[in-house]
Order: sequence, then C-alpha cells, then structure tokens
Amino acid sequence: MIAITVLLASLIYLMFQMPNMELFHPPSFLEIKKVYSVNEAGVLNYDSRVLLYHHGTERLENDLLTASFYRNDQQMNCRISTMNGHKFIPTVHIGIQTMAGSGCMGTWWEPGEQIMIDFTDGTFHPGDRIRFDVNQKPSGVLISSYSYTA
Repeated sequence: MIAITVLLASLIYLMFQMPNMELFHPPSFLEIKKVYSVNEAGVLNYDSRVLLYHHGTERLENDLLTASFYRNDQQMNCRISTMNGHKFIPTVHIGIQTMAGSGCMGTWWEPGEQIMIDFTDGTFHPGDRIRFDVNQKPSGVLISSYSYTA
C-alpha cells in the first residue's frame, strides 16, 4: 500500500512539474507595424507593402534570419531565405517584389530599424490576419512571431 501511495504521489508531482507546451508563446519583438493597401499615389490597389519594425533590444545579423508569412492561418507561397537586402536580391523570392529599409541594408538589423517588404499587389486585403515568423539559421529556431490584422 505504501509503495502504491508513493508511486501515485510521485506521478501527481511529476504532472504538475512538467512544462505546459500550450502556454509557450514565442517572443514577438519583430513586429508588423503597418500593411499598406494603397499605392504611392494614394489609390486603393491592395499594394501589400508590409512594414516590419525591430522592437527588441539586441541587434540581429540579418543574413542569419529567414522569414515566413501566413495569411489567415495559411502559410503563404513566398520564400525569404535572408533578411539581408543585398543578399536577398539574387535569391528566389516568389511573391515578393522588393525588400528595403535600414534593417536590411547593412549586416545588422538594429533595434528601432525597419524593413519594408513589397509583396505582389493583391496579396493582402483589409481584414486579413497576417502572421510573420522569423527563424535563425542554421538551427531553424523560431526567434519571433507576430500577428497583425490588416
């Protein structure tokens, strides 16, 4: 009886000590600040330019970052294998026209700097829920995830 009681007590103790994976939320220090739906002339064309902002405290080597985008919980068919603008140019980047901004121009994405990603027109519409995930190379570890409603 004592052995069974000790075993049950140990199991109950372990259940309360195990981390709850449902409570894990990746940090969200790389944010979507705005999604532009109008072109430079102010005409609504669902321009789909996404402004990203580094709200964290540490500089990040932008070539070691990859990004994934989700629209309404569906992963988009676009590929960003580097957040370094100069190295992004020759890569295969389906669905994305350009990348610009101080965060992608040098080696580092510093806190307070921005990156503008210009997706193909019509990619995002008002009301779309957009999620932006950033992983670190080569480990693939998710370092930031941020959701935004356009």
